[in-house]
Amino acid sequence: MGMADGPAAVMVFTRDLRVRDNPALRAAASGPVVPLFVLDDDILSSRFARPNRVGFLVEALSDLDVSLRDRGGRLVVGRGRWVDEVLRAARAVGAATIHVADDMSAFARHRTDTLATDARSHGIEVLRHPGVTVVPPGEISPTAGACYQVFTPYHRAWLAAPWRSAVPAPRAVEVPPDASGIEIPARADLVAGAASPDVVPGGEAPARARLAAWARNGLARYGDRHDDLPGDATSRISPYLHFGCLSPLEVATRLQGREGADAFVRQLCWRDFYHQILAARPDAAREDFKDRGDTWHDDPDGLAAWKAGRTGYPIVDAGMRQLLREGFMHNRARMVVASFLTKDLMIDWRLGAAHFLDWLVDGDIANNQLNWQWTAGTGTDANPHRVFNPTRQGLRFDPQGDYVRRYVPELAGVEGKNVHDPDPEIRARVGYPVPIVDHHEAIEEFKALRSRS
Repeated sequence: MGMADGPAAVMVFTRDLRVRDNPALRAAASGPVVPLFVLDDDILSSRFARPNRVGFLVEALSDLDVSLRDRGGRLVVGRGRWVDEVLRAARAVGAATIHVADDMSAFARHRTDTLATDARSHGIEVLRHPGVTVVPPGEISPTAGACYQVFTPYHRAWLAAPWRSAVPAPRAVEVPPDASGIEIPARADLVAGAASPDVVPGGEAPARARLAAWARNGLARYGDRHDDLPGDATSRISPYLHFGCLSPLEVATRLQGREGADAFVRQLCWRDFYHQILAARPDAAREDFKDRGDTWHDDPDGLAAWKAGRTGYPIVDAGMRQLLREGFMHNRARMVVASFLTKDLMIDWRLGAAHFLDWLVDGDIANNQLNWQWTAGTGTDANPHRVFNPTRQGLRFDPQGDYVRRYVPELAGVEGKNVHDPDPEIRARVGYPVPIVDHHEAIEEFKALRSRS
């Protein structure tokens, strides 16, 4: 098959590492196209480059390359300053257009804006496409204000909004012979340190296999079981949504109408909700969305115990150790451990959010930072004083203690619900710590501090 007529295009993959329902790729692949991914030195030199996430990325790029080769193309990989590398690829093939998915973080928007300005000086047009969310931020907005700050009205508007149609993967991808790049590096060539032992594999193929299996076996019971800690009844597709190995729109439209889908699609709406907040308030990634006047404790020992899963509260420690083992944590556990850090220990939510980003494969600036703020009481939540009692949460959502025993091996011999509050002699015998803080006293202090602010 000969090369299509017309100038080449460059399609820059960012958080859309897939060939199915990828509007940027579909538009660019109507003619000769350079399917490009740039290993951005600004990211690789930042705290955001961590073994779990970089390892997943490398696997996702390899999987994407296979999909493109199946269609006659290949992935072109560059490394350096993102804007410079994209322009280099475009000028090498005489590209007239550069296609990219529109993203919401301040970093992503600045990067794409800079590319658009620099490309214009070379006579190249940058075209932005949807694909990171179901409904693009700004497409629906309240009558007053730049974004919705309350979820329920946003959810109603989101369901009523016209969604774009998912686009099929291109049948053929023709790469100009002048397109050149580097081999996909190994994780160890990009970042130091070991990854968690049980991280899910990256890529569109494992993503679609996981989604299909869960839709068959778990979707129908999702509404009743999504908080079941030992049952592990959630989809676990969040890493694939973060890297765009799955299209959130395709997931939503594929599942809508099926038994159990309403509760699950609602979670995709929460994801969009936070993305539209971040688009309107990029400072919310690092500043309180609503300033409560908090004075956070400087407690390096408490922070270290929390990070290591050694707080003496079994459900908290199980969640933190799941994070270290899998690069993932159950959402119910995320709320419990975040509440413990910010309410029991009164430690700044930003320190907890940063630790999550160090380990979570699905670490997403919008969802991670704003969910942390929701729990800390500095975000959009109408109840900023909400507290999760860790022992009660364990008894409610892990009634027989199986989740705790799975991740806290010292307590594997403690039967039933007793594992949530082991006797001091049991703790001493197995080497498990006593609680580093009394929950009730800590919460009284928290409430007193908040009442004065």
